[in-house]
Amino acid sequence: MSENTSGIVSKVWSFCHTLRDDGVGYGDYLEQLWEILVLKRGAELEIYYTVLLRELGKQKGILGQIFVKSQNKIQDPAKLFRLVQMINEENWVMLGADVKGDIYESLLEKNAEDTKSGAGQYFTPRALIKTMVECQQPEPNKTIADPACGTGGFFLASYDYIVANYSLNKEQKQFVKYSTFFGNEIVSNTRRLCLMNLFLHNIGDIGSESVISPNDSLIADDGKRYDYVLTNPPFGKKSSMTFTNDEGEQEKEELTYNRQDFWATTSNKQLNFVQHIRTMLKTTGKAAVVVPDNVLFEGGTGETVRKKLLETTDLHTILRLPTGIFYAQGVKANVIFFDGKPASKNPWTKEIWVYDYRTNIHHTLKKNPLKFEDLQDFVSCYSPSNRAKRKETWSEVVEPSRNPSPEGRWRKFNYEEIITRDKTSLDITWIKDKSLADLENLPDPDVIAAEIVENLESGLQSFKTVLSVLNENSKI
Repeated sequence: MSENTSGIVSKVWSFCHTLRDDGVGYGDYLEQLWEILVLKRGAELEIYYTVLLRELGKQKGILGQIFVKSQNKIQDPAKLFRLVQMINEENWVMLGADVKGDIYESLLEKNAEDTKSGAGQYFTPRALIKTMVECQQPEPNKTIADPACGTGGFFLASYDYIVANYSLNKEQKQFVKYSTFFGNEIVSNTRRLCLMNLFLHNIGDIGSESVISPNDSLIADDGKRYDYVLTNPPFGKKSSMTFTNDEGEQEKEELTYNRQDFWATTSNKQLNFVQHIRTMLKTTGKAAVVVPDNVLFEGGTGETVRKKLLETTDLHTILRLPTGIFYAQGVKANVIFFDGKPASKNPWTKEIWVYDYRTNIHHTLKKNPLKFEDLQDFVSCYSPSNRAKRKETWSEVVEPSRNPSPEGRWRKFNYEEIITRDKTSLDITWIKDKSLADLENLPDPDVIAAEIVENLESGLQSFKTVLSVLNENSKI
């Protein structure tokens, strides 16, 4: 990010602290800021602005989708005037789409840091997103989907990759602008931020139809198939819906999706997304999906889904991620990479390569955040251009003339090894945890404290799940 861009971000963000005193949250501020920026006007302020938002919400295309149900959250006319004045001080028209996009992405990340608002659950670390895109190497004239797209991070990283790596002709430029990206986002405010994000990055235009659906992508198979699916479905194990009971009180009910294309019926949100993504893929398609650990080891439905995934797709790679990289605390996650395949009597998965970037790795959001450079060794091992050239960095026997070692993070397992594991578990680790054996190699106290907090919060979430099940059983 350039010095000028960084200065604009700091200036724009600083005004948010003033509005916090009026109860305007970071997310509301960000939404309001860009609505004003898109309009680039503010005469007669509060009344005019409120009426204008209502009228713009009635328009067709992306413009109407951005402003639908928009409200003026800044009730103080003086502060609204100051915000408009601050925007007018910058020559936004002269800023390129890449600069405006960088500013917006930086503000989204700052918004995600506000853990109280919960905005972080819609924000995947950009270093991880870029790594996943680098491994998939999306090509022009191919479709890219995200069934839980949040603020659109995967779309923008894919767009940047395509533009940077290909000299696009006129037809390809039109395709990437209007026909490449398709997503779902059920949270209305997050969907609005995503649409603004795409618009500011020059994807689509004001009059074009929205490619981000507000519908729950898990409800049904819409029949569309895509070349790439890159996604980080929402954390949380159960799918649920809120309803009002006979007493007028709100209650939650677990959702199960009875779909013929699913291998198993379950209320486990993550397993449902894995099944749905397999359906979305073309038989020549590629998927990269962030999943929590339970998807890799859970029995019952989890085992059924894993076995079917191994049989019907080529699940070729697993990246084990460290804690401390997501805004949701205590998350232990992985990225699974699999390719779509046509129907076959024999399993498509022949071998799974696992990269352990968790054991003995310590990250924190502020002091040691995940950077793209941290995952460059994984990208190199992944060998995106030719996976046949992959070589293990792990070996049972270490010889002086060989590079592979027992501490190597990159290891291959064949299908027969996987299928005989208990519950067909894909939760695989082999590297010795140094912190358990060598007190001299303990991480810094603040890292230890952060990990303790994460483990406690993860354990608390597990107890909440158990309590929820017990309460449900008591009603039967």
